[in-house]
Amino acid sequence: MLLGSQLRRLREARGITRDAAGYVIRASESRISRMEMGRVSFKTRDVEDLLTLYGITDNAARGALVDLARDANLAGWWHRYSDVLPNWFATYVGLESAASLIRTFEVQLVPGLLQTEAYARAVISRSMRDVSAADIDRHVALRMERQKILLSENAPSLHIVLDEAVLHRTDGGRDVMHGQLRHLIELSENPNVQLQIMPFSFGGHAGESGAFTILGFLEYDLTDVVYVEQLTSALYLDRREDVAQYGRALKELQQESLGPDGSRDLLRELLRLP
Repeated sequence: MLLGSQLRRLREARGITRDAAGYVIRASESRISRMEMGRVSFKTRDVEDLLTLYGITDNAARGALVDLARDANLAGWWHRYSDVLPNWFATYVGLESAASLIRTFEVQLVPGLLQTEAYARAVISRSMRDVSAADIDRHVALRMERQKILLSENAPSLHIVLDEAVLHRTDGGRDVMHGQLRHLIELSENPNVQLQIMPFSFGGHAGESGAFTILGFLEYDLTDVVYVEQLTSALYLDRREDVAQYGRALKELQQESLGPDGSRDLLRELLRLP
């Protein structure tokens, strides 16, 4: 998806049609369309030929995109969980693993990257009532595996805004939720994690349309991707105008929410409740 969106922008900037691009790599217009949507694999030779057609001669710029093409054809660690991982979410896990900056607003649940194992199990068990215990275990293991990126050498910056409602939904019961709140306090003290809470006292805010995540990929100089999850699918938005609108909403949420210190104070207050 990242490579395809970049190739599409380069093609459009030069005013080249999909038919013309397809002719250069001996492919159809529909093949170029599927490449640009990230729905097919890439041959490095095709990418190199398209970059030449689009006038990209700088070695660094070409190298970054050719490397991305090679990476796109490798099986990620999450493919081990393909038996329980929907295709539409496998795409997200791949993007999450490559991101340099992850910005999230959540209104219902603690985001997966910040969940304790007990909280994750409670949430997954509730949402997948007809799934076997073994599959529940696989889903929980996948979620815990995803969290390893926060401790990796190239850990992304994680900026989270939580609606206060998230903190009052006691998934798994009081003990599980208290463990989750303590976990949020601990994680919020990591240098690459910024946690803010939108308090009830603020009233209406810029995130009333629902949860979303913005993924940034600074090392590839690519436009951010907005992820909006639905019940059985997800939207991936990379048009500049869409990304900009979500970016403005998140900036407003960050400005209007409690700061990191105030957010930790609120979490500590909730832990003292009976």
